[in-house]
Amino acid sequence: MRALMILGPTASGKTALALDIARRVPVEIISVDSALVYRGMDIGTAKPSADELAQVPHHLIDIRELSESYSAAEFSADAWQLIGDIEARGRLPLLVGGTMLYARTLLHPMDDLPGARPDIRARLDAEAAEHGWPFLHARLAELDPPTAQRLHATDAQRIQRALEIIEITGQPLSALQQAGQKPKAHPDIRIISLEPSERSVLHARIAQRFQIMLDNGFIDEVKRLHARPDLHAELPAMRTVGYRQVWQMLDGERSPDTLFEAGVAATRQLAKRQLTWLRSLPVDLRLDCLRVGLGDEVMRFIEASRNVPVSAR
Repeated sequence: MRALMILGPTASGKTALALDIARRVPVEIISVDSALVYRGMDIGTAKPSADELAQVPHHLIDIRELSESYSAAEFSADAWQLIGDIEARGRLPLLVGGTMLYARTLLHPMDDLPGARPDIRARLDAEAAEHGWPFLHARLAELDPPTAQRLHATDAQRIQRALEIIEITGQPLSALQQAGQKPKAHPDIRIISLEPSERSVLHARIAQRFQIMLDNGFIDEVKRLHARPDLHAELPAMRTVGYRQVWQMLDGERSPDTLFEAGVAATRQLAKRQLTWLRSLPVDLRLDCLRVGLGDEVMRFIEASRNVPVSAR
């Protein structure tokens, strides 16, 4: 085992578990989170605090401006480079997060997917401007039901990419991803997933966490971003769950009275999609994130996994 990856839905306790492991084993943490890459998005992403960041080296946090993008392919390249660097320092690379596309691409790079076509994207943007992204999501549901099921109806970036791939290749993204290419166990990476035995408890955690974010000044954080002329609602960063709902409120598209309910509902949908993704990944150990003492179980797993070939899994 060269690296350990801990995956799970939002509010499953990934950060706390990672810090527990870091107190027992020399590790460096690689974030597997598409929102944590952005500078200026702290409260609504539950970004590790300054104290937590000081406890153990963290990577791939605060590496992009909000107006920039960061693809799964870029993540994969950066993460593999970091894995080698961390190993050279005599530490265990610990990948932690909930962006499942990042995890999948790390295990199985999708180099065979076609590149972007500006003409197709411009046409899809025009259609979305006229009819809305839910309209295009409905089209995707007809052409590629598995992919549409994983995506929120307003996930503009991924809906656009899925439709673009269909136009270029004539095949749905889900078929290309599964054409004998379901992610297999990687010889260098072991995967632990944190999954709730009771969804209702995870939902309660999500509601509690969103309320804490609001109490800690989440709306003011988004107000500062909303005031920047270089940012707008369709940027990948601003489509992040929670930020999108507050942005809509600031644009007058949502009543303040509905913000909490909308934010919690969107986060619950995100968690549902994350759990769906986890079922398709080659997980070595599934743990109930609601149990106590997970650190001890992970430590036993680490010790058992050292120098174990993938064929023995």
